[in-house]
Amino acid sequence: MRKWEDRLKKVEQLAQSFQSNPLSTGYKPRLWPCQPSSVWKLFHRQSLALHFAKTCREAVHVFALEQETALPGQRIYLVTSYTELWHYYRTYPQSLMHCYEVIPEGAVCKLYFDLEFYKPSNFTADGKSMVSLLIQFVCGKLKEMYGIDCTEHNVLNLDSSTKEKFSRHLIFNLPNAAFKDNIHVGSFIHKILESIQTKGCISKTSKHSLQEIDQIKTTDRTPEEPQTKKHKLENENLSFLLVKNKDGDDCLFVDLGVYTKNRNFRLYKSSKVGKNAAFTVADDNKFWPKTQKGVSVEEGIFLASLVCNISFTGQRILTFSRETEANQSGRRQYGPAANKGSSLSGCSSSPHQELDQFVLTLVQKDGIQGSIRRWSYFAADQLLVYDIANFRWCENVTRFHKSNNILIVVDLKEEVWYQKCHDPDCKNFRSSSYPLPQEICLSYLIDLDEEDQMFLMDNSGNIELSQGPTKQPPQPQTAPEQLEKTSVENWDNAQDDQDYLDSLDAFEQNKELPDVYF
Repeated sequence: MRKWEDRLKKVEQLAQSFQSNPLSTGYKPRLWPCQPSSVWKLFHRQSLALHFAKTCREAVHVFALEQETALPGQRIYLVTSYTELWHYYRTYPQSLMHCYEVIPEGAVCKLYFDLEFYKPSNFTADGKSMVSLLIQFVCGKLKEMYGIDCTEHNVLNLDSSTKEKFSRHLIFNLPNAAFKDNIHVGSFIHKILESIQTKGCISKTSKHSLQEIDQIKTTDRTPEEPQTKKHKLENENLSFLLVKNKDGDDCLFVDLGVYTKNRNFRLYKSSKVGKNAAFTVADDNKFWPKTQKGVSVEEGIFLASLVCNISFTGQRILTFSRETEANQSGRRQYGPAANKGSSLSGCSSSPHQELDQFVLTLVQKDGIQGSIRRWSYFAADQLLVYDIANFRWCENVTRFHKSNNILIVVDLKEEVWYQKCHDPDCKNFRSSSYPLPQEICLSYLIDLDEEDQMFLMDNSGNIELSQGPTKQPPQPQTAPEQLEKTSVENWDNAQDDQDYLDSLDAFEQNKELPDVYF
């Protein structure tokens, strides 16, 4: 009798504990084939998170997290998929609401803007009107320079304004087009705003960022060159971009300091640490996403807000660099980029030089000196795409094309490569996949130590420093399930099991029956 009473008491205690601390709905990986497996890893250094994301077989991405209790500027780096992040993003608003997208170096990305001004210093400024004018101006430049039709309906407009500061994020979801990386985005923006910058209205912070952008940009006009009527007209049209900072100095409405490598860009529905102003859809926003079946409108907005959420299929890659500007102006290009012997034809090498050299071995044979004209990295698909010059052999037609070049696509996730083609007749062709040599595979080059994962998340979404190196056996990385011991007694208790067996034997032998029935 005593044993049954003790067991009943334990069950009642467990029931009360679960009622007061209900379990949240767990994430179920691969509910259907298109969903990713569950990956959720936390790192104390951004470089470690980026390395892990590059070697992971799943489509994962890096995000930065801020904590209220952390030191100023300290961030934790999370690696997970877009789907899984969105699931927990809604579940744990306290721990994940200071979240930033990490824009990887060299990754193809959307055109984006960070806009802000200090309201007390600009009490006559009409923020909504300024945003609308800027979108119209940028859409006009995209049409003029790239032939792309774009309107306010292609621009996601997010707002996190307060009583003191007007703050917006603009993310351009262009139809089948994206920029090579955020450095090219910055160079493009620097160019189209060049006329207003010549008035000497750039803040110290902006000047610093422009020095980085100038490394890949060139102009013909010197400060002493007299402005044409066109320049004056642009100055008049762009005068709305001039604002005052807290000190009353002239600066730009557009923050030019957000186009650096591995930039952290605050997410939709996230706020800064110590602030309550999270990014929400602006009331003057005219963009609404076309969602797939099973994806809510809110999740569609979240996905559209991600700067690097771009698929390789059908994308036109936009660039703005020395080569772009030289081609537009009809000038001859000088320097190393003009050297026909240059293996990369004027384009800097990718972050994976071992892969660059391997691709060159594929297009430099039988007396033909093919070269890499340009490379593009699609972070969403983990694909490194090489545009090849001077080598036109196509597996589809088993011969050389007369005029159209080919593409070599390296799948970093599957560690294979395949060939595609620019020829219209081969538009939908993709060659067989061939394995990369082991010695150049990222999984071989990067040996990630599990001891570097120093942070854990519990079932309540709290992120804490682990008590030491976590050497655990391989298991699914579902976010909170593996990260906290339950506060109630462990169900897998050996003594409890023995008591149950003894009680069962007593019952079967009719020795002592309990007074309580189930």
